[in-house]
Amino acid sequence: MKAQVFRGVNQLSYEEIPTPEVLPDEVLVKVQVVGLCQSDIKKIRYPLYNPPRIFGHETAGTIAAVGAEVKDWQVGDRVVVLHHIPCMYCAYCLNDNFSMCEVYKNITTTAGFAPSGGGFAEYVKVPGHIVRQGGLMTIPDPVTFEQASFVEPTNCCLKAVKKAQVQPGETVLITGAGPIGLMFIMLVKYFGARAIATDLLPNRIEKALSVGADAAFDARDPELPTKIQSLTQGMGVDTSLLAVPSEKAFFQALDCTRKGGKILFFAEFPDEVEIPLNPNILYCREIDLMGSYSSSYRVQALAADIVFNQRIDVDALVSDRYPLKDLAAAVEQAVSPSSETYKILIYP
Repeated sequence: MKAQVFRGVNQLSYEEIPTPEVLPDEVLVKVQVVGLCQSDIKKIRYPLYNPPRIFGHETAGTIAAVGAEVKDWQVGDRVVVLHHIPCMYCAYCLNDNFSMCEVYKNITTTAGFAPSGGGFAEYVKVPGHIVRQGGLMTIPDPVTFEQASFVEPTNCCLKAVKKAQVQPGETVLITGAGPIGLMFIMLVKYFGARAIATDLLPNRIEKALSVGADAAFDARDPELPTKIQSLTQGMGVDTSLLAVPSEKAFFQALDCTRKGGKILFFAEFPDEVEIPLNPNILYCREIDLMGSYSSSYRVQALAADIVFNQRIDVDALVSDRYPLKDLAAAVEQAVSPSSETYKILIYP
């Protein structure tokens, strides 16, 4: 089969490699589409993992083979592939910190080499633990493979919205109107809150409004805190969701978030970034700082329901489609996006 093999920093090699062989409790899926995620890009562009590996994890496809012990799945089934499933019994899982679970971190889908997601290949193997514990989800007939590939990123954003306890009637600031920021806007609106978005690109500001933002501003606008105050009866927003790894965006959120409000870090910052902060700001204004990383098994069914029943318009997030052989070009576009670059999908 064909696969894009990570051979080193910024080195992707489109190669012919063996199709994975399934063990009795495993399933092999033919990949129909896989989303390109910022975490994939980070792994490709920085020395975080030893090569060779095959990344890609926002995967939807068709079951091509099942092991002899697999009872609930058949060849031809259309499925979303979840690349991580927690153990459900460790101290982290018992506290709903599923993404901290060692099983969650270390058992994943693979197309070969060190298991690393494996979606950037023609076939991906799903290990027995993931098969047994709900890591395959049937795609309903009316739902396209493209739409189904959004279940995993929807889960990640939904986890953050739930962690921030966004409530109907609240106002939420979303910094950045790329694919993640746009999904946040859709989810915030779905849960009955108002969304205010910021971005640097005029087209993305317009896009934010088109997918439901109540207001959208240039992030460089020096009057932004004043404008947000006027939209919130002088209070500021209830919650800020940082969808871009920007120190300036954080301090902007701090200026725009009301007393007693919340700021949630969703985007991963470069390791060398340190943000100087007077803790008395948090103390006196009672601001809650929190982070949200990866997905949550707790909201998996809801994420699938939201996508499968079109409660948000994931089709509106797709801007570009690339064949697998052109993955390197897709990564370059994502790193240096045009004003109309949003979600990029890859087709093996």
